[in-house]
Amino acid sequence: MAGGHSQHGHAAQPKGIMRWLLTTNHKEIGSLYLIFSLVMFFVGGMFALVVRAELFQPGLQLVEPEFFNQMTTMHGLIMVFAAVMPAFTGLANWMIPLQIGAPDMALPRLNNFSFWLLPVAFTLLLSTLFMPGGGPNFGWTFYAPLSTTYAPPSTTFFILALHIAGISSILGAINIIATILNMRAPGMRMMDMPLFVWTWLITAFLLIAVMPVLAGVITMMLMDINFGTSFFDAAGGGDPVLFQHLFWFFGHPEVYIMILPAFGIVSAIIPTFARKPLFGYASMVYATAAIALLSFLVWAHHMFIVGLPLTAELFFMYSTMLIAVPTGVKVFNWVTTLFRGSISFESPMLFALAFVVLFTIGGFSGLMLAIAPADFQYHDTYFVVAHFHYVLVPGAIFAIMAGVYYWLPKWTGHYPNERLAQCHFWCSIIGVNLTFFPMHFAGLAGMPRRIPDYALQFADFNLLSSIGAFFFGASQLIFVLVVVMCVRGGKKAPAKAWEGAEDLEWSVPSPAPLHTFETPPVFNRTHHHD
Repeated sequence: MAGGHSQHGHAAQPKGIMRWLLTTNHKEIGSLYLIFSLVMFFVGGMFALVVRAELFQPGLQLVEPEFFNQMTTMHGLIMVFAAVMPAFTGLANWMIPLQIGAPDMALPRLNNFSFWLLPVAFTLLLSTLFMPGGGPNFGWTFYAPLSTTYAPPSTTFFILALHIAGISSILGAINIIATILNMRAPGMRMMDMPLFVWTWLITAFLLIAVMPVLAGVITMMLMDINFGTSFFDAAGGGDPVLFQHLFWFFGHPEVYIMILPAFGIVSAIIPTFARKPLFGYASMVYATAAIALLSFLVWAHHMFIVGLPLTAELFFMYSTMLIAVPTGVKVFNWVTTLFRGSISFESPMLFALAFVVLFTIGGFSGLMLAIAPADFQYHDTYFVVAHFHYVLVPGAIFAIMAGVYYWLPKWTGHYPNERLAQCHFWCSIIGVNLTFFPMHFAGLAGMPRRIPDYALQFADFNLLSSIGAFFFGASQLIFVLVVVMCVRGGKKAPAKAWEGAEDLEWSVPSPAPLHTFETPPVFNRTHHHD
């Protein structure tokens, strides 16, 4: 990957597998995160395809309802905790030091430890599928008492796996904060940082704030299951609704943890391919911070039907709608950046533009769900499934793919094959809309989520969704092909791989050498915002 180490005075590196087990280099650790998340993306995707295959037509065809529940649950858990979050962390590891002119992350050994916790956690989680009684079968939100009183015996292992993954997230977040606050190039102020760095700084604070809440609620589950407490059991003086409050106090900021870094990626790509500076840089930073703060005030919008007091319903309804304001600011700034730009449509830009359009659709269905009386109808229907998949698939995952296509020349020294990348884009956008758009209608017509069988009137919508899902899943094989081809060769990329790119990472040769910025670069403010 890089030239000889002698001139840097580095010790001889271990070879083979030990090199990867022991590496403290931010680029290698970033690559490990990205490879891990790609593998888990396919594992989680296969679980989803089991679900969609069963729902292809009404009736019970392929799997037992019990196994169907395990698949819906594991699909959600793996996609959230093992695919999307580690992918963003991998991009952070690779790009934050390059974007701020740092030689590495602040805590390189901790960085190694944070990564290796993940394969342990998710091997443990996946192994529950082979335990007596099967794996988690209670939904990715694991509501008590389904996850305590009525859960399979493997639930204790699921709790341990989540604890380990949570520790990884907290340690990674501490590392990112320490790096950004202490290791910027001389002359780089906070308000000079690329938006990807800003969104990750704010995301890291969110992680530190909410991961301990998750740890607390799963520890209470552990006690209820194994030690005779009744935190969530009304018979012993507890309350199952307490579980929901605790879970969503973690869970709602968590969904912003999965989207803020995406905002950062898109805010890097759109100005590059519009060949204009980002419109409203400062307002983007403030909007990101506002979204993060407001994310702590909206958790009970997931709970409109549990019997909240009217005052609470109104509070959570209005606070949820308020989040649309800073989010709207971002969309406005992206669109204004495009306005009268000299736009070109390379694959990173296509994914970024699709992100803006489709994420906005997800935002509008979110506003519908925020209306408490309307939510009494929408709650636990496929309309909710459509909503959050629009923000997480063409939202988070498209942004990750945009980022990969954007930074691959910097990582590998080669451009991705543009024709194949565009083919991947068009297949993905057709697949994603064919899969999730009909779910809005199925949900509005009354189809409940998480059921293995359904009434006849929902058959056509489900047929379309299942065809779309298999098409979308197969399209991701093109993505793997593009990445593998790019690693192995292709059109050579210069240091500044994209014409309109201005951030610091484009001053480093392509491929980026293993060690960069050992002499801190002097940051000049020519292309930046004052």
